[in-house]
Order: sequence, then C-alpha cells, then structure tokens
Amino acid sequence: MTQMESTMSENSSPRKPRWRKVAYGGMQPGFDDNHTDESFLEDMIMNANVVKRDLLKVILDSISISQYICTVCLVVLVWTYTLRSSLNEYSLLVLNVSLLGLGFLILLLTANLLSFNILLSYVLKILFFMTGLYMLSPIYHRLTLSITSDSIWALTTCLLIINLFTHNYSGSTVKAPGSQRNPTLVSNISLNASVVASLLIASRLPSRLHVFAVVLFSLQVFLFAPLVIFCVKRYSFRLHLCFSFVLMVLTLALVYRSTSLRSTVPGTRPSSVSPLQNECQSLYRML
Repeated sequence: MTQMESTMSENSSPRKPRWRKVAYGGMQPGFDDNHTDESFLEDMIMNANVVKRDLLKVILDSISISQYICTVCLVVLVWTYTLRSSLNEYSLLVLNVSLLGLGFLILLLTANLLSFNILLSYVLKILFFMTGLYMLSPIYHRLTLSITSDSIWALTTCLLIINLFTHNYSGSTVKAPGSQRNPTLVSNISLNASVVASLLIASRLPSRLHVFAVVLFSLQVFLFAPLVIFCVKRYSFRLHLCFSFVLMVLTLALVYRSTSLRSTVPGTRPSSVSPLQNECQSLYRML
C-alpha cells in the first residue's frame, strides 16, 4: 500500500518544464536568468562563410591593384613635369590625342559587342565633353586663387588616397559595352575624388591651355583607361598580364628618371629640404 501511494505521488508531482532557447521569452520557470542548457550550442555552425583562397589566384588578382597604382603614379609624374615646365601644353595635347586614339583602337580590337554606332556615339560624347572642358578652363584656372599651395598639395594627396582605397579594382569606372552591371557608389566616389584632385592641380598651372590639357589627360586616365583595361582583361588574361608588366616597367623607369634628374640638376636644394617644399617654392615663383 505504501509503495503504491509513493508511486502515485511521483506520477502526480509536476514534471520540471524543459528549457527552451528563446530570445525574448523572459525568464523560464525553474531556471535562472543566465541558464544555458547542454543543447545551447548544438545548432551553432562555425566558419560557415569562410572562403578558401588559392595563393596563385590571390597573386593574379593583386595585379590589378599594382596596375592601378602605377597608373596613378604616371598621372602624378605628368603633373610634376607640367608644374616644373618640363612638359609644355602642346606636348601634352599630342599625348592626349595619342592616348585617346590608342584607347579606341584597343576597344575596337577587344570589345566584342562594340559596334561602329556605339563607337561613334562615344566619339561624339567625347567631343562635346572636350568642348565644354575647354570653355570652362578659364574658370578652373582661377578656381583656387585664394587657397595656399600647401593646402592644395595636402588636399590633392588626401583625394588620391581616397581614390586608391575606393577604386573598383575588379571592374570599370564606367559601364563597359555589353555589361549589365552599372558602376557602384564607391567607384563613383573614387572617380569624383580623382576629378577634384585634377582640378586642384590644374588651377596652379600658368595658362588656360595648360589647364585644359592636364584635366583632359587626367580624365582620360581616370575615366577612360579603366574601361580599356577592363576590356583587355576580359578579352585575354595573358594580354592583361603583358600590359601590366609593361606598365610597371614604364612607371619604374620614369620614377627613376625623375629622381635622377632631381639629384643631378645644378643648384638643387639639400636633402634636408623636402621635395614638397621645393615644389611649393617653384610654384610661388611661377605665380
């Protein structure tokens, strides 16, 4: 009888509720507020979105970064030569026409969906753009008269850094022929930063034709060159590698030539004076 009563009392006693994993259920009766059950981590998946990288693929993808850094270095070298009057406006205009013709030739050879009508529309848009740029050159020439040269150099450097960090290294700054993807907001920020940096440098040049030539060159490199490079990469990756190698060698050669000329020019400043101070002093004398 006693055993039977104890069995009935055990069956009639309330069973302890099971702990449930709820986010906003409040305290569960019979458990502490910070209680965690043994089944708390049984559904956890670790490293679900980890992508294994291939070393060779990472190295090949980094070529686009090195290529664009070399492109920016070439633009800065052209700016420096123009500010030093080592490169006149007529030579720069010839360089602009040559680069533009070479770019269109590469597009014709590499872009499969580029027809004659699309190419003609590109040419007309560029002609309209060049006309507007030439008409606005007097405004750009006097854009920063009230700003010191030190501020111009610092702001230009910051804008180029923003351009490097926000550039779209896997695509183009403009929509490529046949592409379904439009440029992203970050790539537009990169393009705008490079355009403003070009205008700041151009505002320190001696003539309006200098301004037109330098801004046109900068826009060709920052706006048109990524499209050409993207089409080359899509057409043939080996051709992309060869082009990148030639560009890197050319950049290193021009940088070495620029530094060697600085060290061999008679009457240069001692090493205690920074190159930025030399450029500022030359610009002050020019203005």
